[in-house]
Amino acid sequence: MANTESTGSTADTSTVRYRVSGMDCAKDAAQIERAAQSAGVAPDAVKVSAATHIMTLKVPEASLPEIEKAVETTGYGFDRIESDEDLQQSAAHQDPGYRRALWIVVILNVGYGVLEMIGGFIAGSQAVKADALDFIGDGAITFLGLLAIGWSLLWRARSALIQGIFLGLLGLGVFSTTIIRAFEPTTPDATLMGILGLIALVINVISVLPLLRYRKGDANMRAVWLFSRNDAIGNAAVVIAAGLVVWLGSAWPDLIVAFGIAGLFLHSSWAIIRDARADLKAVA
Repeated sequence: MANTESTGSTADTSTVRYRVSGMDCAKDAAQIERAAQSAGVAPDAVKVSAATHIMTLKVPEASLPEIEKAVETTGYGFDRIESDEDLQQSAAHQDPGYRRALWIVVILNVGYGVLEMIGGFIAGSQAVKADALDFIGDGAITFLGLLAIGWSLLWRARSALIQGIFLGLLGLGVFSTTIIRAFEPTTPDATLMGILGLIALVINVISVLPLLRYRKGDANMRAVWLFSRNDAIGNAAVVIAAGLVVWLGSAWPDLIVAFGIAGLFLHSSWAIIRDARADLKAVA
Protein backbone atom coordinates (compact mmCIF):
# COMPACT_ATOMS: atom_id res chain seq x y z
CA MET A 1 0.00 0.00 0.00
CA ALA A 2 1.87 3.07 -1.28
CA ASN A 3 2.26 6.32 0.61
CA THR A 4 0.16 5.25 3.59
CA GLU A 5 0.78 5.05 7.28
CA SER A 6 -1.10 4.13 10.42
CA THR A 7 -2.97 7.13 11.85
CA GLY A 8 -4.30 5.75 15.09
CA SER A 9 -5.52 2.69 16.89
CA THR A 10 -7.53 1.49 13.89
CA ALA A 11 -5.13 -0.78 12.02
CA ASP A 12 -6.62 -0.32 8.56
CA THR A 13 -6.76 3.49 8.72
CA SER A 14 -4.11 5.06 6.48
CA THR A 15 -3.01 8.45 5.20
CA VAL A 16 -3.48 8.69 1.43
CA ARG A 17 -2.78 11.71 -0.75
CA TYR A 18 -4.08 12.79 -4.15
CA ARG A 19 -2.92 15.56 -6.44
CA VAL A 20 -5.94 17.63 -7.52
CA SER A 21 -5.99 19.29 -10.95
CA GLY A 22 -8.29 22.13 -11.94
CA MET A 23 -8.96 23.79 -8.58
CA ASP A 24 -7.86 27.34 -7.98
CA CYS A 25 -9.48 28.64 -4.81
CA ALA A 26 -10.70 27.78 -1.32
CA LYS A 27 -14.26 27.39 -2.56
CA ASP A 28 -13.15 24.57 -4.84
CA ALA A 29 -11.27 22.90 -1.97
CA ALA A 30 -14.37 23.09 0.24
CA GLN A 31 -16.50 21.56 -2.53
CA ILE A 32 -14.15 18.57 -2.79
CA GLU A 33 -14.11 18.11 0.98
CA ARG A 34 -17.94 18.08 1.06
CA ALA A 35 -17.99 15.46 -1.70
CA ALA A 36 -15.63 13.23 0.31
CA GLN A 37 -17.76 13.69 3.41
CA SER A 38 -20.84 12.59 1.43
CA ALA A 39 -19.08 9.20 1.11
CA GLY A 40 -18.88 8.89 4.88
CA VAL A 41 -15.52 10.55 5.50
CA ALA A 42 -15.35 12.42 8.81
CA PRO A 43 -14.73 16.18 8.49
CA ASP A 44 -11.38 15.86 10.26
CA ALA A 45 -10.31 12.95 8.03
CA VAL A 46 -10.20 14.92 4.75
CA LYS A 47 -8.18 18.03 3.96
CA VAL A 48 -7.81 19.70 0.57
CA SER A 49 -5.04 22.30 0.51
CA ALA A 50 -5.73 25.39 -1.57
CA ALA A 51 -1.99 26.09 -1.28
CA THR A 52 -0.49 22.89 -2.69
CA HIS A 53 -3.60 21.38 -4.38
CA ILE A 54 -3.21 18.11 -2.49
CA MET A 55 -6.07 16.16 -0.90
CA THR A 56 -5.14 14.19 2.21
CA LEU A 57 -7.39 11.40 3.49
CA LYS A 58 -7.10 9.45 6.74
CA VAL A 59 -9.39 6.54 6.01
CA PRO A 60 -9.42 2.74 5.64
CA GLU A 61 -7.92 1.60 2.35
CA ALA A 62 -11.09 -0.38 1.57
CA SER A 63 -13.19 2.79 1.51
CA LEU A 64 -11.09 4.52 -1.17
CA PRO A 65 -13.09 3.33 -4.24
CA GLU A 66 -16.30 4.83 -2.85
CA ILE A 67 -14.55 8.07 -1.87
CA GLU A 68 -12.87 8.37 -5.27
CA LYS A 69 -16.23 7.93 -6.97
CA ALA A 70 -17.74 10.65 -4.78
CA VAL A 71 -15.01 13.26 -5.33
CA GLU A 72 -14.85 12.63 -9.08
CA THR A 73 -18.42 13.97 -9.34
CA THR A 74 -16.98 17.44 -8.65
CA GLY A 75 -15.35 17.42 -12.08
CA TYR A 76 -11.76 17.87 -10.90
CA GLY A 77 -8.91 15.52 -11.73
CA PHE A 78 -7.45 13.25 -9.01
CA ASP A 79 -4.15 11.39 -9.24
CA ARG A 80 -3.10 9.26 -6.30
CA ILE A 81 0.36 10.03 -4.98
CA GLU A 82 2.02 6.64 -4.71
CA SER A 83 5.32 7.57 -3.06
CA ASP A 84 7.29 10.36 -1.46
CA GLU A 85 9.15 10.76 -4.74
CA ASP A 86 5.88 11.10 -6.62
CA LEU A 87 4.82 13.72 -4.08
CA GLN A 88 7.54 16.02 -5.40
CA GLN A 89 6.52 15.54 -9.03
CA SER A 90 3.87 17.27 -11.09
CA ALA A 91 2.52 17.13 -14.63
CA ALA A 92 4.74 20.06 -15.52
CA HIS A 93 7.79 18.32 -14.05
CA GLN A 94 7.12 15.23 -16.16
CA ASP A 95 6.23 17.02 -19.42
CA PRO A 96 8.31 19.99 -20.65
CA GLY A 97 5.44 20.82 -23.03
CA TYR A 98 3.22 21.56 -20.07
CA ARG A 99 5.88 23.87 -18.67
CA ARG A 100 5.89 25.75 -21.98
CA ALA A 101 2.09 25.99 -21.89
CA LEU A 102 2.27 27.52 -18.42
CA TRP A 103 4.81 30.06 -19.66
CA ILE A 104 2.30 31.09 -22.33
CA VAL A 105 -0.29 31.58 -19.58
CA VAL A 106 2.18 33.72 -17.59
CA ILE A 107 3.00 35.92 -20.59
CA LEU A 108 -0.65 36.39 -21.59
CA ASN A 109 -1.81 37.20 -18.07
CA VAL A 110 0.99 39.56 -17.11
CA GLY A 111 1.12 41.16 -20.58
CA TYR A 112 -2.58 41.91 -20.77
CA GLY A 113 -2.66 42.85 -17.08
CA VAL A 114 -0.16 45.65 -17.73
CA LEU A 115 -2.10 46.84 -20.79
CA GLU A 116 -5.40 46.70 -18.91
CA MET A 117 -3.90 48.64 -16.01
CA ILE A 118 -2.89 51.42 -18.42
CA GLY A 119 -6.39 51.29 -19.91
CA GLY A 120 -7.89 51.48 -16.43
CA PHE A 121 -6.04 54.72 -15.71
CA ILE A 122 -7.11 56.16 -19.08
CA ALA A 123 -10.74 55.12 -18.49
CA GLY A 124 -10.66 56.25 -14.87
CA SER A 125 -12.08 52.86 -13.83
CA GLN A 126 -11.30 51.20 -10.51
CA ALA A 127 -12.95 47.97 -11.67
CA VAL A 128 -10.68 47.75 -14.71
CA LYS A 129 -7.62 48.43 -12.54
CA ALA A 130 -8.72 45.70 -10.13
CA ASP A 131 -9.28 43.26 -12.99
CA ALA A 132 -5.82 44.14 -14.32
CA LEU A 133 -4.32 43.31 -10.93
CA ASP A 134 -6.20 40.00 -11.08
CA PHE A 135 -4.46 39.20 -14.38
CA ILE A 136 -1.07 40.26 -13.05
CA GLY A 137 -1.66 38.31 -9.83
CA ASP A 138 -2.63 35.15 -11.73
CA GLY A 139 0.43 35.46 -13.93
CA ALA A 140 2.71 36.03 -10.96
CA ILE A 141 1.27 33.07 -9.06
CA THR A 142 1.66 30.80 -12.10
CA PHE A 143 5.24 32.05 -12.43
CA LEU A 144 5.95 31.16 -8.81
CA GLY A 145 4.36 27.77 -9.44
CA LEU A 146 6.72 27.23 -12.36
CA LEU A 147 9.69 28.08 -10.18
CA ALA A 148 8.44 25.57 -7.59
CA ILE A 149 8.18 22.65 -10.05
CA GLY A 150 10.13 19.73 -8.65
CA TRP A 151 10.59 21.35 -5.26
CA SER A 152 9.87 19.47 -2.05
CA LEU A 153 6.42 19.79 -0.49
CA LEU A 154 7.99 21.98 2.20
CA TRP A 155 9.31 24.50 -0.30
CA ARG A 156 6.11 24.37 -2.35
CA ALA A 157 4.19 25.27 0.81
CA ARG A 158 6.59 28.15 1.42
CA SER A 159 6.06 29.29 -2.17
CA ALA A 160 2.29 29.13 -1.63
CA LEU A 161 2.67 31.25 1.51
CA ILE A 162 4.44 33.90 -0.58
CA GLN A 163 1.63 33.71 -3.13
CA GLY A 164 -0.98 34.21 -0.42
CA ILE A 165 0.81 37.22 1.02
CA PHE A 166 1.20 38.68 -2.48
CA LEU A 167 -2.52 38.28 -3.19
CA GLY A 168 -3.36 39.85 0.15
CA LEU A 169 -1.24 42.91 -0.61
CA LEU A 170 -2.93 43.27 -4.00
CA GLY A 171 -6.35 43.02 -2.38
CA LEU A 172 -5.51 45.62 0.26
CA GLY A 173 -4.14 47.92 -2.43
CA VAL A 174 -7.31 47.69 -4.53
CA PHE A 175 -9.53 48.07 -1.47
CA SER A 176 -7.73 51.14 -0.11
CA THR A 177 -7.51 52.99 -3.43
CA THR A 178 -11.19 52.28 -4.13
CA ILE A 179 -12.17 53.71 -0.73
CA ILE A 180 -10.24 56.87 -1.58
CA ARG A 181 -12.02 57.14 -4.94
CA ALA A 182 -15.40 56.60 -3.23
CA PHE A 183 -15.03 59.95 -1.46
CA GLU A 184 -14.53 61.73 -4.79
CA PRO A 185 -16.33 59.53 -7.35
CA THR A 186 -15.80 60.42 -11.00
CA THR A 187 -17.73 58.72 -13.78
CA PRO A 188 -15.35 56.47 -15.80
CA ASP A 189 -15.30 56.03 -19.57
CA ALA A 190 -17.90 53.26 -19.85
CA THR A 191 -17.13 52.48 -23.49
CA LEU A 192 -13.46 51.84 -22.82
CA MET A 193 -14.43 49.86 -19.70
CA GLY A 194 -16.65 47.56 -21.76
CA ILE A 195 -14.05 47.06 -24.47
CA LEU A 196 -11.34 46.18 -21.96
CA GLY A 197 -13.68 43.76 -20.16
CA LEU A 198 -14.58 41.98 -23.40
CA ILE A 199 -10.92 41.70 -24.42
CA ALA A 200 -10.18 40.27 -20.97
CA LEU A 201 -12.75 37.52 -21.56
CA VAL A 202 -11.06 36.64 -24.84
CA ILE A 203 -7.62 36.57 -23.19
CA ASN A 204 -8.93 34.19 -20.53
CA VAL A 205 -10.15 31.79 -23.22
CA ILE A 206 -6.85 32.02 -25.11
CA SER A 207 -4.96 31.34 -21.85
CA VAL A 208 -6.87 28.10 -21.36
CA LEU A 209 -6.26 26.74 -24.88
CA PRO A 210 -2.56 25.79 -24.39
CA LEU A 211 -3.56 23.66 -21.38
CA LEU A 212 -6.33 21.69 -23.10
CA ARG A 213 -4.05 18.96 -24.46
CA TYR A 214 -2.91 18.17 -20.91
CA ARG A 215 -6.45 17.45 -19.71
CA LYS A 216 -7.84 13.94 -20.01
CA GLY A 217 -11.50 12.98 -20.20
CA ASP A 218 -14.71 14.81 -19.43
CA ALA A 219 -13.88 15.44 -15.77
CA ASN A 220 -10.66 17.27 -16.54
CA MET A 221 -12.26 19.20 -19.39
CA ARG A 222 -14.69 20.49 -16.79
CA ALA A 223 -11.71 21.25 -14.55
CA VAL A 224 -10.31 23.59 -17.24
CA TRP A 225 -13.58 25.51 -17.12
CA LEU A 226 -13.56 25.59 -13.33
CA PHE A 227 -10.00 26.90 -13.36
CA SER A 228 -10.94 29.95 -15.46
CA ARG A 229 -14.46 30.46 -14.09
CA ASN A 230 -13.65 33.06 -11.42
CA ASP A 231 -11.62 35.17 -13.83
CA ALA A 232 -14.41 35.09 -16.41
CA ILE A 233 -16.94 36.19 -13.77
CA GLY A 234 -14.71 39.12 -12.89
CA ASN A 235 -14.37 40.12 -16.56
CA ALA A 236 -18.14 39.88 -17.08
CA ALA A 237 -18.68 42.00 -13.97
CA VAL A 238 -16.55 44.75 -15.51
CA VAL A 239 -18.65 44.67 -18.70
CA ILE A 240 -21.90 44.77 -16.69
CA ALA A 241 -20.56 47.63 -14.56
CA ALA A 242 -19.78 49.56 -17.75
CA GLY A 243 -23.38 49.15 -18.87
CA LEU A 244 -24.68 50.31 -15.49
CA VAL A 245 -22.40 53.34 -15.55
CA VAL A 246 -24.00 54.37 -18.85
CA TRP A 247 -27.51 53.61 -17.63
CA LEU A 248 -27.23 55.28 -14.22
CA GLY A 249 -24.69 57.96 -15.08
CA SER A 250 -22.90 57.08 -11.84
CA ALA A 251 -19.45 55.87 -10.83
CA TRP A 252 -20.82 53.55 -8.13
CA PRO A 253 -21.23 50.41 -10.30
CA ASP A 254 -17.53 50.70 -11.14
CA LEU A 255 -16.59 51.13 -7.47
CA ILE A 256 -18.81 48.25 -6.32
CA VAL A 257 -17.19 45.83 -8.78
CA ALA A 258 -13.75 46.99 -7.65
CA PHE A 259 -14.72 46.30 -4.02
CA GLY A 260 -15.97 42.84 -5.06
CA ILE A 261 -12.73 41.93 -6.85
CA ALA A 262 -10.74 43.19 -3.86
CA GLY A 263 -12.86 40.97 -1.62
CA LEU A 264 -12.04 37.94 -3.80
CA PHE A 265 -8.34 38.77 -3.55
CA LEU A 266 -8.49 38.96 0.25
CA HIS A 267 -10.57 35.78 0.61
CA SER A 268 -8.22 33.80 -1.64
CA SER A 269 -5.22 35.24 0.18
CA TRP A 270 -6.55 34.17 3.57
CA ALA A 271 -7.33 30.64 2.35
CA ILE A 272 -3.92 30.14 0.72
CA ILE A 273 -2.02 31.47 3.73
CA ARG A 274 -4.09 29.27 6.07
CA ASP A 275 -3.48 26.13 4.02
CA ALA A 276 0.19 26.92 3.44
CA ARG A 277 0.76 27.30 7.18
CA ALA A 278 -1.04 24.00 7.79
CA ASP A 279 1.11 22.30 5.15
CA LEU A 280 4.26 23.76 6.66
CA LYS A 281 3.32 22.34 10.07
CA ALA A 282 2.54 18.96 8.52
CA VAL A 283 5.88 18.56 6.77
CA ALA A 284 8.16 20.42 9.18
